[in-house]
Amino acid sequence: MSYGNEAQLKEEKAAVFLEKFYQCPEVEKSGFARRMTGKDSGKQESGLDRLKSAAKEMSEEGSGNEKILSEDDVFEVDTAMYQNTERKALSKRTKVSLFMLLIMIPLTILIGFFFMNPGNSTAGAFLEQIFGSRKYYFISLFLVVYALIPFFMVFEGRKPQARELIVLASMTAIAVAGRAAFFMIPHFKPMAAIVIITGIAFGGEAGFLVGAMTMLVGNFLFGQGPWTPWQMFAMGFIGFLSGILNRLGLLPAKRKTLCVYGFLVTVFIYGGIMNPASLVMSSYEVTWQGLLAYYISGLPVDLVHASSTFLFLWVGAKPLLEKLKRMKIKYGLL
Repeated sequence: MSYGNEAQLKEEKAAVFLEKFYQCPEVEKSGFARRMTGKDSGKQESGLDRLKSAAKEMSEEGSGNEKILSEDDVFEVDTAMYQNTERKALSKRTKVSLFMLLIMIPLTILIGFFFMNPGNSTAGAFLEQIFGSRKYYFISLFLVVYALIPFFMVFEGRKPQARELIVLASMTAIAVAGRAAFFMIPHFKPMAAIVIITGIAFGGEAGFLVGAMTMLVGNFLFGQGPWTPWQMFAMGFIGFLSGILNRLGLLPAKRKTLCVYGFLVTVFIYGGIMNPASLVMSSYEVTWQGLLAYYISGLPVDLVHASSTFLFLWVGAKPLLEKLKRMKIKYGLL
């Protein structure tokens, strides 16, 4: 067969396919197709009028079982089938994540602090001689591994894609850069807001990972120490909780709701973990009176941190979540 006949045959097949495609009843069922072909309500409209009407219709109504987001609905997945699939897929990872967060991480921190204390064990004295104050990197390393385990369970049935990891690395970098950008205002930081947004956009496991890595990487600028594992645990817990509550429908991604939630978790979870951690790190004896004193003295710091979380969520939640949603849909992330 000559090249000319082969090309002609391809053109004929393409013409037949297009003819059948445009005659397909599924296309006729589309409201947009009916509007553009003038078969919607029997109205006699020009092509320009039909185009204007279709554009107006698309701006007012959603398609594909999605809602057009209002001013407050900054990020919402409203397809019931998708939510059910996500909940089933999350069940196994959620159990592993809860085990890591509630059992393994606290145990690792407490056991690590005990054995790395030079007065409690010979191993602690040995590590003190070799690494000095940097011996607590070991605990931080274990926490990073714990954060990675449930996250990489997302890729149980497929290979991880570089673009998915790059997005989370970028969110971590944004949180660290925000922490550095406001260094002149003590405790006024956007980290918790970025971690909450990440957890809502990509799930609790991703929020857990970004929260833990944000504190570890950020402390390379602000100073590592025995507080680093506690900070990783507290911020990772906030990211994980945000993602899980959103998946269960208990934390709708609306601006006011997110701001109030961010304020509360910063005071009661981050402050609730770091205040007793400060007592453990600075006192030889842990008492109820000492714990109460640390909570009272730490409350102004927690309120400043919570106020910054409220403010950054109010300003940044809507644009960030919208951009992340587009990226998820376009590139099929996580």
